[in-house]
Amino acid sequence: MKSDPENRKKNAVVFGATGLIGKELVKALLSDVSYENVTVVVRNPLVVTDLKLSQIKLADFSKLPELKGKLRSGDWFCCVGTTIKTAGSQEAFTSVDLGIPVAIAGLAEAAGAGSLVVISSIGADASSGVFYLRTKGEMEKEVREIFKGKLSFVRPSLLMGDRGEFRLAESVSAVFMKVLGWIMAGPLRKYRGIKAGDLARAMIIISNREDAGLIYESEELQRIIR
Repeated sequence: MKSDPENRKKNAVVFGATGLIGKELVKALLSDVSYENVTVVVRNPLVVTDLKLSQIKLADFSKLPELKGKLRSGDWFCCVGTTIKTAGSQEAFTSVDLGIPVAIAGLAEAAGAGSLVVISSIGADASSGVFYLRTKGEMEKEVREIFKGKLSFVRPSLLMGDRGEFRLAESVSAVFMKVLGWIMAGPLRKYRGIKAGDLARAMIIISNREDAGLIYESEELQRIIR
């Protein structure tokens, strides 16, 4: 008897699994019965024990190309990202938020990944006068040029959750969202914050859509999880 493709167990590959979204994504994938293997590429191993979980330690992500041929096909997720403050310079920020997703796109294309979902940012635009948004837009452009499979970018607004580090601006914004987020309706809806766990669930839903679109703005992400 031939196996039913709809019931076939799937593989997932996650980059950025130790970050705010990555942790929630891995947790959601491990609890999802449709996935039988979840592989994470991390600098520091996750403190998680699960038979479905495989961890590949890579201290230097500039060496990602060395993983070519060592990763499974399946649903791929890129949750990599930093801040200019954490990176230390615009050049270092670019190497992380542009260079790493582009390298991942190359690995995904070589592995024949069924889908690739990449976290970008609301307002990403390669022609923007704002460095952060321009970098995100350039990242999207380069990833599109490399990965020819089912590709989706998610552009969330404020991300809410425990990052394990203090960011004053995000902390103040998160308090505002909890108290007054309800007033952000209509055109302002896309600026509402989104919980890390909700974004993770939305990414899995998007990955499994047959009609996956290229860009998912923050407002669309809100609709998906509702």
